[in-house]
Amino acid sequence: MKFYFSINWIKTLYFNFKKFPFATAKKLPVYFYGSVKFKNISGDIYIKAPLKSGMIGFGQSYELISRSKGTAEFSLEGTMVFNGHVQFGKDYFVHVAPQATLTMGNMASLGHSGKIICYDTITFGDFARIGFESQVVDTTAHQMFDSNTQEKFPMTAPITIGNYNYISNRVTILSNTITPDFCTIASNSLCTKDYAALGKNILLGGVPAQLLKSNISRDWEGEMSQMNKWLKV
Repeated sequence: MKFYFSINWIKTLYFNFKKFPFATAKKLPVYFYGSVKFKNISGDIYIKAPLKSGMIGFGQSYELISRSKGTAEFSLEGTMVFNGHVQFGKDYFVHVAPQATLTMGNMASLGHSGKIICYDTITFGDFARIGFESQVVDTTAHQMFDSNTQEKFPMTAPITIGNYNYISNRVTILSNTITPDFCTIASNSLCTKDYAALGKNILLGGVPAQLLKSNISRDWEGEMSQMNKWLKV
């Protein structure tokens, strides 16, 4: 009963039947939990995985923090692609601008009070899991230029987060960031470039982020059964 009442059935039903064909919508693949403001949901959403009720959870309670401030906001004007089960923690902010594409891999996540602002292309790999109060932003939001040459700098650039990434809390990931598979990022780090050449099983950290340690990885295989039990609805 507690789980049943945690779901915002009005927003859940409205979103599914507005955005999907009836055959998909009736399975309710997307659940919204708690309070959420739909700023704009005129964009497109695609699920490229076997359908299951609640496989995509916005405001899902899967972290230690169990209370919400009720500030969640969702804006979809571009395209979102889901390749499997995905969790967004409480009080998320997700904005996908027109012409932009946000792709979420299977078992990808964004922790509570996290932000995704997508004006170009942001791709989360499978099991790309981001901790609370982190942000992924692929735009400067305002035009910047060289004051000597008057050359305008690009406002957006893609972001690619690799498979099996363990990204801690309060991490900022900006345009041009690429992380390799099996990458760990320490708390309060700032990622701004391509780290793929550093190879797999690395620890990044700092402002800006740099290589801190090689041959280190989260025990994904050891945790898999618990993740399937507690993260999937």
